[in-house]
Amino acid sequence: MLRKAFSLLEIMVVVIVIGILAAVVVPRFAKAGDDARTASTESVLGSVRASVASFRTAAVIAGTDPYPTLQQLTGGTVVRFDLPANPFTGVHGVQTVTRAQAMSRAVVNQNAAGWNYFVDNESDPPFAIFYSNAQSQTTRTNQAGNPVPANQL
Repeated sequence: MLRKAFSLLEIMVVVIVIGILAAVVVPRFAKAGDDARTASTESVLGSVRASVASFRTAAVIAGTDPYPTLQQLTGGTVVRFDLPANPFTGVHGVQTVTRAQAMSRAVVNQNAAGWNYFVDNESDPPFAIFYSNAQSQTTRTNQAGNPVPANQL
């Protein structure tokens, strides 16, 4: 009785096709992690900034300082959820930065805090900046097509 089997050529063709598919699919899965970190960072930034805007509206109506202090921001007055760790660094916490650092979105002591906050209620007009304390490249691009670092989101 004659048994039928695959030839070496057929097996090699299948292995090559599987290799090509893997070469196409694996980078897409790797990019999915970067997309998730970028989306998570944008989500946290959006939530905190919306909370600050809500605080500002109530403060302006009440005639008090329009932007929260760091203690108000993180103490449950403004942000009513535990701020997650920065998705790019894995570091928790918010630190204050100087005006110059905030204006340039400088990353300061990246291992100490995941987020940076600057507030100046004495300037005219008052302003506040909350941003990611990480320089990691995100999956977002600017108008020139270059990747945007996490501290610029």
